[in-house]
Amino acid sequence: MKKITALALIAITLVACKKETKTITRVDPKTGKTETVTVEVSAEEAAKPKAIADSSGVYKQKFILEKGVTYPLVSYQREIQSLTTPDGKTISGTNETTDEMSVTVNDFKDNIYDMTLNMVGKRMSSSANGKTVVIDTKQSAPKEESLKMDYMVSKGLAGNKLSVKMDIYGNIKSITGFESVHNNLRKAIAGTIREKKQQDAIIENFKAGFNEEMMKEQLSKNLKLIPSKGTKIGEKWTTSEDIDPNGKLKQTLTFTLVKVEDGKAEISVTGVIPSKSDKQSKDGMTHTMSMGGSESGKIIIDENTGWLLNQNLSVKTNQKESLSDGKQTQSMSKNATTSIIINPSYK
Repeated sequence: MKKITALALIAITLVACKKETKTITRVDPKTGKTETVTVEVSAEEAAKPKAIADSSGVYKQKFILEKGVTYPLVSYQREIQSLTTPDGKTISGTNETTDEMSVTVNDFKDNIYDMTLNMVGKRMSSSANGKTVVIDTKQSAPKEESLKMDYMVSKGLAGNKLSVKMDIYGNIKSITGFESVHNNLRKAIAGTIREKKQQDAIIENFKAGFNEEMMKEQLSKNLKLIPSKGTKIGEKWTTSEDIDPNGKLKQTLTFTLVKVEDGKAEISVTGVIPSKSDKQSKDGMTHTMSMGGSESGKIIIDENTGWLLNQNLSVKTNQKESLSDGKQTQSMSKNATTSIIINPSYK
């Protein structure tokens, strides 16, 4: 009996000494860099509600963010292409893009977060045939004339801010501040493009791809990651979106909540890019094309805040083309692997 009591006391002591910790990803206010750190959790904080919480085994997502804290939202994309020409030669190239953004929580009132979306900077690089060209808003303009316009546009965007209103469930209510962004962009290109009509054309073209509707969709995809009705461990759900202008070809992604533990929720992602083929004949020549692909990866969410810690997706596509006159056939193929990562510094 004494031995059993002693073992029980040791067990109680070990439990009492063990401190709960959590892993958080944040923007260091001094350096501006994104960092992932493990911090101790007080008993009071451990007792607080979780952002990813379950009721009868059904997990739902909401956001429990801290006022004054800046949360990272850095997007990185790398595409590696391999092209096989009709004469059998292989040409390879790599394109990389980093959009550095973050979100600062200004206030929280009536279940609505008042936040600032910080557009910190952008970097693009392209490598092929042993040569690399770079556009980086944190560096001087590239020497290549063909890259200077892209640099000016990216430079005009860096440092801008948008105001975001979001409810605790991740629904984006409004995004404002675009007029200021457009004005700053106009100033950035004015030194090179002096004709107002040309400036207007560039601004209007930019507005078509950078507006409230587009940004709402982008933020929602990156933040609202679990269905509103909730989901169970191992349960699947799907999303579908058009990948051609006619809406005839759709890509369906399947998500599965794998686990919720150690302060994190993990979601697996799988999908197939439907095969598409086309055959056209004209003037005795027949052109044939086929393409398809797949997507896979995972998403990690902070259980305590509901914020996206990391997304790492891989998209693989293959395309084949041939041209024939009935006697001879020339063929060409292109394979591409694209990595899409949110918050790449997450460990």
